[in-house]
Amino acid sequence: MVETIRWTPEGVVMVDQRSLPLREEYVTCKTAAEVGRAIREMVIRGAPAIGVAAAMGVALEFQRFRGGDPLAVFERAARDLNTRPTAVNLKWALERMQRLLEEIQHQPPEEIRARLAEEARRIKQEDIETNRAIGRHGAPLVPDGKAVLTHCNAGALATAGYGTALGVIRAAAEAGKRIEVFADETRPFLQGARLTAWELVHDGIPTTVITDGMAGLFLRSGRIGCVIVGADRIAANGDVANKIGTYSVAVLAKENGVPFYVAAPVSTLDLSLASGDEIPIEQRDPAEVTHVGGVRIVPEGARVENPAFDVTPHRYVTAIITERGVARPPYAESLRAVAGAQAAAEPTG
Repeated sequence: MVETIRWTPEGVVMVDQRSLPLREEYVTCKTAAEVGRAIREMVIRGAPAIGVAAAMGVALEFQRFRGGDPLAVFERAARDLNTRPTAVNLKWALERMQRLLEEIQHQPPEEIRARLAEEARRIKQEDIETNRAIGRHGAPLVPDGKAVLTHCNAGALATAGYGTALGVIRAAAEAGKRIEVFADETRPFLQGARLTAWELVHDGIPTTVITDGMAGLFLRSGRIGCVIVGADRIAANGDVANKIGTYSVAVLAKENGVPFYVAAPVSTLDLSLASGDEIPIEQRDPAEVTHVGGVRIVPEGARVENPAFDVTPHRYVTAIITERGVARPPYAESLRAVAGAQAAAEPTG
């Protein structure tokens, strides 16, 4: 399984997801600004992965710290790193690093450098363990002998390793279930066709790529036992922001009686938002729509919109799979219970 991101003496190294599946290339970032650019330009993507990247970006910026105001250094780094507004994990990781820095700000510079680097590596390791726990909780929900439909990429490439939605699929396969996967291509960035299929083929899990417009036909066919997707932010009422096109898949799943599951860590919950109407939606470069592989496919003069995410209302979500268990409607209660379990498990002081 590819290592999405790692901390090295040379800098933060991440697989360049723009090059897959044709080439496996890596980018080394040596400053917070370079990590922020990598996040913005989709070198690294996926809510948990960019959270890990942001934490490492903060630690990276402090490797040059020899004295002065550490909180001012953090603020500059945070501005450089906060480049994508929808995924809440990025904000969560920055806040976690800030809390630690506030505790140790009066320590010697070498202690600050070491503690922040240690915390960033811990966040990465915790993410991998979290994904495996999500897989364990979600695997029993996957029907044996049926196909799973997924949208976008919520696998090892979208996390520090193993994956959220693909983590559930991997865990089901490891448990001996006979499954195959239908991967929506996920226009315009083609995360399903390029990344999800690449991961699953490497794992030996039978995978079929379909265009986004084919999902309804296959959901109606009876071949698909469930839909599993990831999430970039989940509001208190269970509304889910995920890659554009997810909402359409959820409606089609509901119409055809197919369970629609969301797999995400507790860090993706944003209980400060009452509903998905409050989730900011990132608008990306129109060239992602007008061009494919550098070739223009849209006539000059045609207007283009390119929202990167949509929001699936909670009424279409069968269950939300977290590392602390499976939340079911009513989500206003079950998500708070899951978040409370997470808070109770964290050390204090």
